[in-house]
Amino acid sequence: MSYIDKTLMEGEEVIARAHLHWVIFVPTFFIDIIAFAFFVWAAIVKERDLTIVLATVGGVMLLISTILVLKAFIAHKTSEFAVTNRRVLIKTGVIRRKSLEILLSKVEGIQVDQSILGRILNYGSIVVTGTGGTREPYHKIASPIDFRKAVQEEGRN
Repeated sequence: MSYIDKTLMEGEEVIARAHLHWVIFVPTFFIDIIAFAFFVWAAIVKERDLTIVLATVGGVMLLISTILVLKAFIAHKTSEFAVTNRRVLIKTGVIRRKSLEILLSKVEGIQVDQSILGRILNYGSIVVTGTGGTREPYHKIASPIDFRKAVQEEGRN
């Protein structure tokens, strides 16, 4: 059961959910391509010492890529974003957990920042601003405009 489902109050229901965008996995893809190029180069080169160095660099890059993909996978699986009929709920992290729960009546605004690529691929950053100056940024959220729209629509009710 998700964090959001566990923390729902009596009579509270989820209106909209969001998650991290798949773009968080892209850096590992590029590292894998470079590592593959080092392995191909090592296979082509005839000099033994250079082959060992190239294969080692490729192996280190694959190790780094594996660590980064695990980090991105954990972030993707443990980050939750939801709008209920009463609150905005956001939770990130497993061991070092960060959560934000703001009553809809206390949300002053949600800012969406999208780059050109973010607009094309439909991801961006959201900054939730609550009364009292609370400003919490969250990056690489899928469909950030839809999330903001859900908050705005539910906040009017």
